Amino acid sequence: MDSDADFEQKRHDQLTTAPKATEADAEPRIRISETADGTKRIDWRDDAEVSPSSGDDADYPAER
Repeated sequence: MDSDADFEQKRHDQLTTAPKATEADAEPRIRISETADGTKRIDWRDDAEVSPSSGDDADYPAER
């Protein structure tokens, strides 16, 4: 098994071993693209179940 396939299998196993885990938990959450000049861009997939917040912390007021 090559290292990429080994990594993906280990990732899948880790994300699906919890008692309530589903296959959806192991779905990719990012998209990596590369431009002609070799610059790589990493974006959160629109269909990702979990993604970073929008930066609007209204739901999480600062602790005082």
